Amino acid sequence: MATKPMTKTQLVAALAEKMEADKKTAGAALDSLVEIITSEVSAGGAVTLPGVGKIYCRERPERMVRNPATGDQFKKEADKQVKMTIAKALKDSVNA
Repeated sequence: MATKPMTKTQLVAALAEKMEADKKTAGAALDSLVEIITSEVSAGGAVTLPGVGKIYCRERPERMVRNPATGDQFKKEADKQVKMTIAKALKDSVNA
């Protein structure tokens, strides 16, 4: 059974320990990283995190979809979807 995901507070604490810095500095570093990734992917770019994976934005075309409750079909406008490809190194370490 899977455990609960790590919270932001736990992540900041672990990052502070690895960086040998205080939690405020680690929190600011994490927030800056999230902001950079968000702005780059929003602009249509991609961000590669070595050893983790690649985060990018994929455009989906206009398409016909069905409401499962009523069975009605309708046209869904084109939109964008954020995707992440996991790095082989991370897959291998999980499966080891």
